[in-house]
Amino acid sequence: MNQGTVRLIFRWIHIVFSIPILGYIYSPFDQIHYYARPTRFIFVPILVLSGLWMWKGHVLRRLISKRSTQRDPAAKLRELEA
Repeated sequence: MNQGTVRLIFRWIHIVFSIPILGYIYSPFDQIHYYARPTRFIFVPILVLSGLWMWKGHVLRRLISKRSTQRDPAAKLRELEA
């Protein structure tokens, strides 16, 4: 999957999960308690994670790719000793 497709998926996740938050903000005051728990524990964390991924995902991908290409220094030392 190319990076454009990944960004598109995360963008749509971000948009779709922001809709219930708008319902939470603009709902009548006596109905807020119906929206409070899912908003706090589902929608906001998903929005934060998808937003961070869209903002700084390139840094995380670069760190992951560097780790996968680098070997453990202790493993190199064990190879030299063997």
